[in-house]
Amino acid sequence: MRGETLIDIESFYVRYGPMVLRRCRRMLKNEQSAHDAMHEVFLKILSNQNRLTGEYPSALLYRIATNVCLNRIRNERKHSLNEYLDILYNTSFFENQEENNSARNLLTYILEKEKKSTRQIAVLYFVNGMTIKEIAETKNLSISGVHKLLDKLRRKILDKGEI
Repeated sequence: MRGETLIDIESFYVRYGPMVLRRCRRMLKNEQSAHDAMHEVFLKILSNQNRLTGEYPSALLYRIATNVCLNRIRNERKHSLNEYLDILYNTSFFENQEENNSARNLLTYILEKEKKSTRQIAVLYFVNGMTIKEIAETKNLSISGVHKLLDKLRRKILDKGEI
């Protein structure tokens, strides 16, 4: 134990809970996820109570909240990427595994580097067979915006692999 006073979890929750919740809301942009993350922050405090002191509580809680939210964002991104890859790998484009192994690796690489919105548009276009106009209407984008995004993705594919 480092310090002078042990942390009183209940008073921390009452006093700093709103600050932690605001931080989580700002980072996660989802009310339920923000509440879950806030509770996770206080569970971390509770489980490490014997190692912590009551010094600089707002800074400590802010840092823990930031780390909890960043971990959630990372995990969500990995999870959504795996869903897209499952969809793509189960399409007819990947029927012959030996011939398309490099295509799979390339697609995985590109989709890992792209934003969630780009992955969604790629799945809508390449897997679901939606037209650019349908995608634009569905995603509230301009037709030229969807064109540009798909062209950029095609260039990345051509620059990185042997498809």
